[in-house]
Amino acid sequence: MTLAHGASAPAFSDPAGDVLLPGAAGLIELACRVPAAGIEPRAGVAIIAHPHPLQGGTMHNKVVTVTERALLELGLATVRFNFRGVGRSEGPHDNGIGETDDLVAIAQWARAQRPGDVLWLAGFSFGSYVTLRAAGRVQPAQLVLIAPPVGRWDLAGVAAPACPWLIVQGEEDEVVDANAVSEWASALQPPAQLIRMPETGHFFHRRLMDLRGALRNALGANLPPARA
Repeated sequence: MTLAHGASAPAFSDPAGDVLLPGAAGLIELACRVPAAGIEPRAGVAIIAHPHPLQGGTMHNKVVTVTERALLELGLATVRFNFRGVGRSEGPHDNGIGETDDLVAIAQWARAQRPGDVLWLAGFSFGSYVTLRAAGRVQPAQLVLIAPPVGRWDLAGVAAPACPWLIVQGEEDEVVDANAVSEWASALQPPAQLIRMPETGHFFHRRLMDLRGALRNALGANLPPARA
């Protein structure tokens, strides 16, 4: 684990780099990865946000790590991180407000570490809410929302970024109303790509590999160019 302080921040090229990044409420724990040998690296980095920290969500959540794997296989570098009060991340839970500030800080750090790379944002459940709130401030090149908590958090009041969207929603979600997600997605401008996965609950139990494949297939056409 390396403590990031300005110029002393570790190079992002470390394939298994863990970083403690100073944030507004204290340190933020990050896990940074790059594609494995044999995968063509792309000029892009994706930040992935985890589900609700007060309900057991961490950056080690299986949906988050499967999303990370799919993005790495597509050639992007990735950053997972723990929200405030989880793992080694400091500060109290802030109902998505301070968490959004932390995600913006991580995006700024990632862009400084990898100049010239495009930025993607991805989030699962509560992490989708935080991701969407941050997107308007950092203007990502791609947005990925998995089981966004429509009806549980005010997603309708968040300005939509002008970039491609991918939304993945299980049809048998026991936490989020799948039909409400579809109605919300259909009203977005610009239109979002929606993938509805049948026989799939909120946490994608027994469907994680299907999620991985869906992400790879849907995002493959929008990849950034090969990294120089």
